[in-house]
Amino acid sequence: MSRTVTVGLDGSSESRAAAEWAAREAKLRGVPLRLVNVWEPVPVPMAQAPLLGAETQQHWSERIPREAAEGLRLRHPGVEVVVEQLTGRPGEVLSDAAKEAELLVLGSRGLSGIGGFLVGSVGQAVIAHAERPVVLVRAGEAAADEHTMDAAGIPSAATPYWPVVLGLDARNPDEAVIEFAIDAATRRATSLHVVHGFSLPPYFAYGLPDDPELDAKVTAEWASALTEVLRPWREKFPSLEVVERSRAGKAADQLVEASRDASLVVVGRRIRRSPIGAHIGPVTHAVLHHATAPVAVVPHD
Repeated sequence: MSRTVTVGLDGSSESRAAAEWAAREAKLRGVPLRLVNVWEPVPVPMAQAPLLGAETQQHWSERIPREAAEGLRLRHPGVEVVVEQLTGRPGEVLSDAAKEAELLVLGSRGLSGIGGFLVGSVGQAVIAHAERPVVLVRAGEAAADEHTMDAAGIPSAATPYWPVVLGLDARNPDEAVIEFAIDAATRRATSLHVVHGFSLPPYFAYGLPDDPELDAKVTAEWASALTEVLRPWREKFPSLEVVERSRAGKAADQLVEASRDASLVVVGRRIRRSPIGAHIGPVTHAVLHHATAPVAVVPHD
């Protein structure tokens, strides 16, 4: 199966929020929604327990996606919803499922007391190994959260979308990441805000006083570099509003701040086919844990 939005569903509140987001995304893309429920068989001693037998677990495993699909069809008319149950280790199964989808959607618990995600071991494993875009959606995410307030200051899914925010390294920009962000902004009929963070010279390391003139020069050079990277994309998509934010400071901190008024945050992850294991990257890792909007991780070479 191809050209689907696939979502991992286990019945938790975070996976239900992910399924709702995935249904909205499937409608934007005009593709079917594929619900994947992974049944991980329990060890033999546990399977023999009277209250947690293999049959009981499989029954609930089958019931969860069936009932979820029925509800999604009612709430998102026009979206084709298909259900697939697979057996195995969730991280491995979902990584394989991502190969057959336009994107894979997963849920993550919000951190208590602060906005953002608590990315579990399964989510991190999938993000680190999947070679298709993966979107993380926090528990409690609602359609209205992706839209601007109405005239009365009330969240509403009927108002325009917040901008799509793209984290971009002006030194090593990747077309796949940029294309994904532009496509997301275009489908939402909203603007694209490109965030780039850079470091100023570390004067303190050399015992030198600050040099405002040099700081201004470095800032202007990075701003110019970002403008040049985006120039061909502006020419290719003239109707898309692109806002550049090139500022000194940590890119992750700037992206987390920008996520507060974003419908989606897009970051990249370099694919490393190494026997040592996959790597998410420090900026992407930080954004995944602290952004308040859904985060799309786009793998690239």
